[in-house]
Amino acid sequence: MQDPLSLTFAALADPTRRAMLAQLSKGEANVSDLAKPFLKEMSLPAVTKHLKVLEKAGLITKSKEAQWRPCKLNGDGLKDVADWMEQYRVFWEESLDRLDAYLKTVTVKEKPKGKKHGRKK
Repeated sequence: MQDPLSLTFAALADPTRRAMLAQLSKGEANVSDLAKPFLKEMSLPAVTKHLKVLEKAGLITKSKEAQWRPCKLNGDGLKDVADWMEQYRVFWEESLDRLDAYLKTVTVKEKPKGKKHGRKK
């Protein structure tokens, strides 16, 4: 069994699933609406498989209302990813701050150039 973070990154690795998440970030949508942009490239069962991956990773929730299957973005599903990435953001921010401080100590100020002595024409 994979850990939740691995499931989330595996789900996010596919551009189709990321596009579905982007669509859901604008609001709830049913499976048919989510499938429309992809039906030229893939079948409805393939779209459904992508949605199952997103649901298993906790990135979306699906409910059942009569014949409709509305899907919603689950922001909590991205929290583990955001927390994991935060430690690296802090690392790089601190590293770049140290580099900036170092570069300020070694930067030699350019001396203004003197006037050239020559004849005017």
